Amino acid sequence: MSVELKGVNELIKDLERIYGKGALQQRVDAALLKGAEVFKAALIKEFNRFKDTGASLEEITISEPMDFWGNRTVRIHWQGDKGRYRIIHLTEFGTVKNPNPKGKGAIAKAERSASEAYFQVIKEELGRG
Repeated sequence: MSVELKGVNELIKDLERIYGKGALQQRVDAALLKGAEVFKAALIKEFNRFKDTGASLEEITISEPMDFWGNRTVRIHWQGDKGRYRIIHLTEFGTVKNPNPKGKGAIAKAERSASEAYFQVIKEELGRG
């Protein structure tokens, strides 16, 4: 399934002209951070189902908004003393010795369950003002 949006570039130019480039970026950044909080909550809910020590939950981190290939984005990653970022990939996809760990697919499930709420938060945040 593909979707073609027409007039997006013109819309962005109009918004930049009305609000200014800096003000528009601040609004987008605020919306991205609130949307990231929604996704983080869904991640926490999924990770609670199979947590052992809770270290993976404690290390979920939201980055500051940044430009990535011409788009504003926020990264959700694992950062902390316990180095859980090394284990997250193994838990999400499994290994040869353990192809089906308890938390297999937890990030994908969180993404699916939070997508509608994420887009709703983004829409509300950008619609304010």
